[in-house]
Amino acid sequence: MAAKDGDIVKVHYTLKDANGEIVETSIKSLPLEFTIGEGKVIPGFEKAVTGMKLNEKKSIEVPPEDAYGLHDEKKVFDYDRSKAPKDFNPQIGQTIQMHRPDGNTLPVTILGETEKGFKCDANHPLAGKKLNFDLELIEIVS
Repeated sequence: MAAKDGDIVKVHYTLKDANGEIVETSIKSLPLEFTIGEGKVIPGFEKAVTGMKLNEKKSIEVPPEDAYGLHDEKKVFDYDRSKAPKDFNPQIGQTIQMHRPDGNTLPVTILGETEKGFKCDANHPLAGKKLNFDLELIEIVS
């Protein structure tokens, strides 16, 4: 039986960067559980799992368009230090939660300091990157 749209599946995965270094893995924890077709995981991951058979393993490369999208320069911006709390002192490379005018939060990465504040990036940290996954379909729940 192959995994199909609407199935709840459990998948062990290992995400590697372009150099083959492990970025994230589920191997020593619980497998990732999701329903195929709900869009809860990146499209390339979902496409790769669709059609897999129980206990099947495979390695895939997911292009940015089927992962977290291309890096968007419109999401890189300067943040004025005067708008931040007095004790705001983030480190370069740190991801922080900024509050949007609508009350929602937005994760941003601090790229560097500017004359008046900080250069921030609201792109997902993996935007613009090819993702390499090792997958194993552990269970088809339904």
